[in-house]
Amino acid sequence: MEITQELLEKLNKKYASLGENLTSYLEGLLYTDVTTYWDYIQLDTLLTLQKPKTNFPDETIFIMYHQITELYFKLALREFEQIGQMQDLTKAFFVSRVTRINRYFDALIKSFEIMIQGMDREEFLQFRMALLPASGFQSAQYRQIEIYSTDFLQLVAKDRRASFTLESNIEDMFEHIYWKEGATESETGKKTLTLIQFEEKYRLSFISQGEHCRDKNLWQSYLRLSQQDQEDEEVKNVLRENDKNVNVNWPLAHYKSAVRYLAREANDVAATGGTNWQKYLPPRFQKRIFYPSLWSAEEYENWGKSWVETSLKN
Repeated sequence: MEITQELLEKLNKKYASLGENLTSYLEGLLYTDVTTYWDYIQLDTLLTLQKPKTNFPDETIFIMYHQITELYFKLALREFEQIGQMQDLTKAFFVSRVTRINRYFDALIKSFEIMIQGMDREEFLQFRMALLPASGFQSAQYRQIEIYSTDFLQLVAKDRRASFTLESNIEDMFEHIYWKEGATESETGKKTLTLIQFEEKYRLSFISQGEHCRDKNLWQSYLRLSQQDQEDEEVKNVLRENDKNVNVNWPLAHYKSAVRYLAREANDVAATGGTNWQKYLPPRFQKRIFYPSLWSAEEYENWGKSWVETSLKN
């Protein structure tokens, strides 16, 4: 590509607007190394981020899959934030960005076979004991995705939801958020160490995000579209897909993994964080739905049932 006078003028204008001198930046290019692939993606650092706690080879699979999961969550969160911040939201932008989020979850759900079929069961049952009390339950980014997806009220445990309204204090609703029950001892009602640690680190940021997302979550963004766009099936379908992915397909993928690795004939092995996975993971127990008005009464009543039956047959 030829360096034209027009290009130089554009560069000069750019740096002048920043109060900088273009000549100094051009001179700096004489001493700057070219970018390499390994430096650009920080490959050497990336490959050192796996720190197994044991000598079992398959623990590395476990670590890397969870790291990949968190990277996909980060991509999804960028899309949620952009949708919420868009002032003049259009159908095209809304559909394209929610579709991106759905693709990220599709990739994660389809790749979960790496976890379900890809580790030696006996190795897992041994190295998992070195991970206590850490648990995938403590994925803050997954909780952030939930908060970005819907009104905070929809995240309150279903038996306490009627006690609140959309305008209720986020801090009050947080005390009854559905996932706490998954890390609370059913017999004593005491919080597990997993939950205690999680709340100590993230409670305030979750409450702050809940306030931030009151008018910026995906449902509220949908309501900012024109009435015609809200009735558009393409728009409603991308929201339904998000609902199924986050509230049915993703928990079900974890449930299938738990059944493979933790279920036994006589009794079930407890999860590393003490989470009650038998009741916490199956969608039919939680019946957590981001966009209830987009589903029929029958779909609402049988939430997750058909997808569960189909998936568990495979």
